[in-house]
Amino acid sequence: MAYIKQPGQPKRPRSSKHSKPSKQSSRQRPRSDAALRRALRREVPSTVGILADEQDFTAMRQYRTFTFDDHPSYLRQIEALLKTLATGQLHTTVGLFDPDDFAEYCAEAGLDPDTAASRSHYTAEIVGRGASLAYTGQPLDGLLPQLINKAVRQATWEYATMLLADLGECADCGQDIGRAAFDRASRILMRLLEVAGRGRHHLVCSVPAPDEQLLAVLHAEGATDAPAHLEASEAAEFVTVLATGIALETAGGVVLRTTTDGAPDHLHGWRLHQGRLLPLTAGEVFSAYCTDAATGEPLSPEPGVEYCAGFDITTDDPENQH
Repeated sequence: MAYIKQPGQPKRPRSSKHSKPSKQSSRQRPRSDAALRRALRREVPSTVGILADEQDFTAMRQYRTFTFDDHPSYLRQIEALLKTLATGQLHTTVGLFDPDDFAEYCAEAGLDPDTAASRSHYTAEIVGRGASLAYTGQPLDGLLPQLINKAVRQATWEYATMLLADLGECADCGQDIGRAAFDRASRILMRLLEVAGRGRHHLVCSVPAPDEQLLAVLHAEGATDAPAHLEASEAAEFVTVLATGIALETAGGVVLRTTTDGAPDHLHGWRLHQGRLLPLTAGEVFSAYCTDAATGEPLSPEPGVEYCAGFDITTDDPENQH
């Protein structure tokens, strides 16, 4: 982006007997128009929308002006473009190009979807409409899984947020049910990390919802003399999914894996029952991890892991919760 400084009141030059004829600094040295345009171009961000899978690519081939024939070749050209932009020191954001969302966007905006201009308009708004990442020169086969994972996380959070918002207010007390569940889930998470203490914590919350299984993952670094350090967006997603299970009083569960240097990893588990997290026994945690979910056949325990009972997570919440 270019910034133009508005003209102000000119300063009166200071007089001095030691004054010498001013020399033109390197900053003031005249530059060619081409050089100025290149300098300005480096201040203009770029956004690249990617059709991440074969299905989305096939959906776009219905448009005559979309001229790519096969997905692998398309991805190679995308990666070449990204590298070119990076070579020019341009800030580049990468997002997922969603054909269904693109069609809706064109219908709402009154655009013809079968034009490169319409695709450009949509791509320019990808950052605000969906998941995106900054391109820093990483290989595309490593970038795409990160981008897809971020998109799934965002969709999960949006769906869980919608479910909580649709619950409305309690008919008896007028309290916002979703808000109350979110606040309670926040307190549960903080208490869980407080009791877990020192170590690198990996938490997974799984909750069934009306249309899909909700899953949230959280990483935290615990210390003995300070609150756990966690990433804000991951924490918001985790709390929202847990709050959905609390508010809907569905089944579900939370698993905590703690890693400390020089010791085995510790696995703890809880089940969600009527809006409360109840600790699993060590045997139940072992069974959950060492049983094939599809076949029911036993699996070998993971080396260097201790399967532990969940610990009690007591909060100050009253018994009758929404």
